[in-house]
Amino acid sequence: MNKKTVKDIDLKGKKVLVRCDFNVPMDENRNITDNTRIVAALPTIKYLLEQNCAIILCSHLGRPKGEFKPEFSLKPVAKELSRLLDKEIIMAEDVIGEDAKTKAVNLQKGQIMLLENVRFHKEETDNDPEFAKQLASMAEIYVSDAFGAVHRAHASTCRSCSILTSSCRIFN
Repeated sequence: MNKKTVKDIDLKGKKVLVRCDFNVPMDENRNITDNTRIVAALPTIKYLLEQNCAIILCSHLGRPKGEFKPEFSLKPVAKELSRLLDKEIIMAEDVIGEDAKTKAVNLQKGQIMLLENVRFHKEETDNDPEFAKQLASMAEIYVSDAFGAVHRAHASTCRSCSILTSSCRIFN
């Protein structure tokens, strides 16, 4: 399979799932101390916005070991993304649950949604195919933009590549 980039296909108006690397350091007050990884995702996000895509972002943060732990929530990342893009970021309260699915269905072109931390599910680090399938069900296209995480055999990186090829096209 030849590697393609987001600029190699027609994305206009598509719903796109983007695996990002938002594993950013935070201080004890949950303030981001280095936003480099968030800034690194901006060119891809801005390009997708230019293509009038509905964008669903996902990432991990820390090692919550398959449990919901508020200190590993991606809410501070959503706030920083909103500031950097000067645009509302819709924050899902879960990853593949009712809130994420409802928000994904209702996501309009030009809107951005951030799913909660994929590592709140042990299925992520277990590289579970059903978990990847549920992620894939929310979008038409999958974009891997998580260079710092693609080496991991996790559902949203490795497993998604094999499962999402049947329901989505993969680009990075």
